[in-house]
Amino acid sequence: MDQLRAMEIFVEVARLRSFSAAGRRLGLTRAMVSKHVLQLEARLDARLLHRSTREVSLTDAGQAYLAPCVATLAQAQEAARAVAQAGAHLAGALRIQAPSSFGSAWLADALARFSLGHPQLTPELVVDDALLDPIRHGFDLTIRVGGIPDSSALALRPLAPCRGVLCASPAYLEKWGRPRAPEELLAHQCLHFSHLTGGTAWQFERGGERRAVRVRASFTSNNGLVLQQAARRGLGIVYSTTFLAWRDLLDGTLLPVLEDWSLPLNHLSALYPASRQLSPKVRALIDFLVAQYQPAPPWDSALEAAGLLPRA
Repeated sequence: MDQLRAMEIFVEVARLRSFSAAGRRLGLTRAMVSKHVLQLEARLDARLLHRSTREVSLTDAGQAYLAPCVATLAQAQEAARAVAQAGAHLAGALRIQAPSSFGSAWLADALARFSLGHPQLTPELVVDDALLDPIRHGFDLTIRVGGIPDSSALALRPLAPCRGVLCASPAYLEKWGRPRAPEELLAHQCLHFSHLTGGTAWQFERGGERRAVRVRASFTSNNGLVLQQAARRGLGIVYSTTFLAWRDLLDGTLLPVLEDWSLPLNHLSALYPASRQLSPKVRALIDFLVAQYQPAPPWDSALEAAGLLPRA
């Protein structure tokens, strides 16, 4: 489901008090308008509209949801306008650094699509899991997953949540069994990402209860894509992220583990030197990325629609 599109349709229905009128305004059939609203209600698990043969009106939930919808749509439109207005002026070098996993899985495609609209740009994408200082290394923009430095020299803009997920192949779980509590991971093969803040002490939370389990890492890498491949081969239980694991989870190549427990929630953020005037090309790229990943990133939206989004 395209959530922004569904929100736009809901706002028009609420404004015009009619599915048919909203459809005519948006160039859609009444059935398509109704389908988008029903999908939005299903996602929110709330009824937004009262329907009758004579009129459409907002429920209490719909009334509460309307104003945030209008604000979100206005923000997205403003971001698109900023990119369009700056288009004629976007030229020259643009140096970006990102973690290798996110850079390869998502940012490379987004940057290519952004660059197609601005052919005078010459972007350079450096994928590196080291926490490189953007000022010292001369980057216009750095994408980070968690681990944001406390520095007045850097400005930050959130892009998207970064949710952790434990998963393993069906073959591994058939052979070794499925852990039912975090402590049972001690008897399992664990695939460990070496840049985790807590090291091999994996953190879990459920209903206010917190546990830390220092797993035995049978395979370690500083690259999430490497660990993902090892998990597909049945090597063990991987501590991954939804932006890497989403497709494997959707098609059943990997299965979620310990779904009742949540892992620490990090965020993808854009960092840039606070001391510099933000150039139109950097601002336009940040606005473009925000529009791509908010209000919910596509990988989490796909998992949520399938009922597989991890607890936060």
